[in-house]
Parts: sequence; C-alpha cells; structure tokens
Amino acid sequence: MFDKWARKERVADLSLRAAVNAADTGLVDANLKGCLVKLRVARPGAGKSSGYRTIVGYRAGDRAFFLYGFGKNERANVSDDEIEGYEEYGAILLGLTEEQLAGLVASGNLREMER
Repeated sequence: MFDKWARKERVADLSLRAAVNAADTGLVDANLKGCLVKLRVARPGAGKSSGYRTIVGYRAGDRAFFLYGFGKNERANVSDDEIEGYEEYGAILLGLTEEQLAGLVASGNLREMER
C-alpha cells in the first residue's frame, strides 16, 4: 500500500532513506505510540515543509517500515484509530525474523530498501 502511494507521488527512495537517517539521529517529527513515529519526507522539487508526512514502524538503528504516507495539503493528520491500527501493524513487522522478512520480499509483498 505505501509503495503504491510512494510511486504515484514520485517519492524517491533517497528521500525515504534521508528521513530514516534523520530519525536515527533523533530527528523525528512526532513519537506517536509504541513503535510509531511520524517523519517528514521532501516532495520532489520542494522541501520537507511542503512535502509529505509518513507513519513509520521504527526501531532506531535497526529497521524502519513505511506504513502510510499523505500530503500535508491532503489532510492535517491521522486519527487515533488509525494510529492504533498502524501501531499494531508496525509491531508485527518489527517482530518478524530475517527469514520471514526475506520471504515477504521474495513474494513481492514487501519491498526492501538499503540504508
């Protein structure tokens, strides 16, 4: 779901990696709940302030799963109910073994990006 949105919006992997790298240095836009953070991602040809907001299942220095993305001009934020759902989903993904993740990537159900 996120990957389809990112392709449609032409969000570059480089921008996503930059957001995770910033989070690894402590620069997150919001700690939402449990393993969730909100990260800003630059819009192509523009900066972060007019860019996108992403909801990420995140474990510092280890793994990051982009779960949802939206344009700042599309909506103000995500609801508490959505946060609950993304937190559950993020926790599941962060709990998977390397073998399970490799299987999801091989099946095309998950796309991996190198840091």
